[in-house]
Amino acid sequence: MRHIAVIGSGPAGYYTAEAAQKKWGGDVRVDVFDSLPVPYGLIRTGVAPDHQSIKAVSRRYEKTAFTDHVRFVGNVTIGSDVSITELQSLYDAVVLATGAPHDRTLSIEGADLAGVHGSAQFVGWYNGHPQFAGLDPDLSSETAVVIGMGNVALDIARILAKTTAEFEGSDIVLHALDALESSAICRIVILGRRGPHQIMMTPKELGELMHLERAAPRVDADDLPDGEEDALLEPGLRKSVAHLRSFAAIPESERADKTIEIEFDFFASPKAIIGEEGRVSGIEVERTKVEAGRAVGTGETYTIPCGIVLTAIGYRTAPIEGVPFDERAGRFANDEGRIMPGLYAVGWAKRGPSGTIGTNKPDGFGIVDLIEEDIASGALGNGGKKGREGFDALAAERGLDIVTFQDWKRIEDAENAAAREGSPREKFVDIDAMIAARGAD
Repeated sequence: MRHIAVIGSGPAGYYTAEAAQKKWGGDVRVDVFDSLPVPYGLIRTGVAPDHQSIKAVSRRYEKTAFTDHVRFVGNVTIGSDVSITELQSLYDAVVLATGAPHDRTLSIEGADLAGVHGSAQFVGWYNGHPQFAGLDPDLSSETAVVIGMGNVALDIARILAKTTAEFEGSDIVLHALDALESSAICRIVILGRRGPHQIMMTPKELGELMHLERAAPRVDADDLPDGEEDALLEPGLRKSVAHLRSFAAIPESERADKTIEIEFDFFASPKAIIGEEGRVSGIEVERTKVEAGRAVGTGETYTIPCGIVLTAIGYRTAPIEGVPFDERAGRFANDEGRIMPGLYAVGWAKRGPSGTIGTNKPDGFGIVDLIEEDIASGALGNGGKKGREGFDALAAERGLDIVTFQDWKRIEDAENAAAREGSPREKFVDIDAMIAARGAD
């Protein structure tokens, strides 16, 4: 019997569990750990609440989670409740699928002012992550600045711009919906250090900006390269740039009845965040030019008055004591997924925050292939480890309150039952409330 521990219940974690089940059938036991009492990681707390079709991928993971060979072990924190070393002593292989839950730091003056929030915090706030549910961002100013030129920046801008009615069918949490309903923001500036040809935004997400009830996107036509240059772009980026060209062509007459503007500010590098009485009051920006694909400052600066700054500049994996970590890359140090004998990384924890949800599937199957190679070569020892049985004994000794997948389904039923009209669910945003909702065993 092979015993595998997977740390993290997001896409990378469940694809790894699925791959292990398909490879070894009944001859494997996989325990999928998560610090939260609820599974699915960024599917639940990272994917935009108005992108329900993307969240639906979790139904695939249910098929894996409900088998006898795979078990969800929620409400267990690796590091404080149980160490990696202890897990390695119990399981033949330990796979880190922890994702990249922390914001990459914006290293400029004023980044620590009140009103500056990373995207992990802000997205976690409107998605109901217990760690960020109490963020209470100040939306009382007219201008919000979003730093970044990827899809997360677009998500944030779109969520800030939508009307309450436009959230119909989404699972945005109530505290965020109430705050957005009373928001005073009417200008959203998306800052990018480079130009339109260097964006990381995809066509679908950009196209959504053309269908907002009260908001219109704006692009300065002077920031766009000559149209002939678009032919050299890969097809997806070419479509994205086509959207930017359509934004630039929107006539002012069509903007007249829009009360919110989403402004793309290209060739703009944040230099400092300005504050008054400890809070954000503006951001100093340097105009740039692109040379050999890199943004180079021109020395020309200007200031954008604003009351909130939201950074969407990338994510980092959370280090774990005793596990080698690549500080520069913001992920675990690994060789194609191998960290050390019996310890592996998969998904963002392995490669950094890149790719889509689907990218994690081949990643998970690839890690299981590596584990099989290492078992066959004897690199993982002679087996005989206690696995699930050993962990359960340790959990009982320490009084850990494990949340199972069956418990999660009761929590989910309670969230669905509490849904306001037009929403699929009302998420619990407090861990104690989640655990209480599972009911008695």
